[in-house]
Amino acid sequence: MNSKLIGLFMATLTALALVSPLAAERGDDSNRKSKNGLAHGTIDGVDVTIEYGRPNVKGREVWGKLVPLGKIWRTGADEATTITVSADVTVEDQALPVGTYSLFTVPGETTWEIVFNKVAKQWGAFKYDPEQDALRVSVPSAPADFVESLTFEIDADSVVLRWAELAVPFTLAAAE
Repeated sequence: MNSKLIGLFMATLTALALVSPLAAERGDDSNRKSKNGLAHGTIDGVDVTIEYGRPNVKGREVWGKLVPLGKIWRTGADEATTITVSADVTVEDQALPVGTYSLFTVPGETTWEIVFNKVAKQWGAFKYDPEQDALRVSVPSAPADFVESLTFEIDADSVVLRWAELAVPFTLAAAE
């Protein structure tokens, strides 16, 4: 092989390695009740990708019934929700290194714990291990307009979980 072809091959492999974490890993959702969700955006120059299952309210009481308060929750349906950040960041002014994490929460009446766990590939929270937490932050929840299917939004400086009549935002910024 000539050096130009080797260089092109290596560049292609590098590009694939950088892009592959952004590819959806939740698989086909055609037979799932909760469809897959994908939120992708840029905050402070950092690419942020969230992959999650989108359960629906379906007339049920969500907070405190379907999703218990004070207990670890997979923050979605099926596989644990994952969040990928392309660079070191701060979440609510606390350091989180570049990488992919499972994103758990502990819902509360007015305050939620947002949990970034180092074991990204998990089914639900059945094998959740707090010893693997990379970061845990507390944030206030707020009443919001009704949203039928769980949704994550990425805006200028925060990630917002929205479901039923609740919003749970947390700030994110590039580490300095």
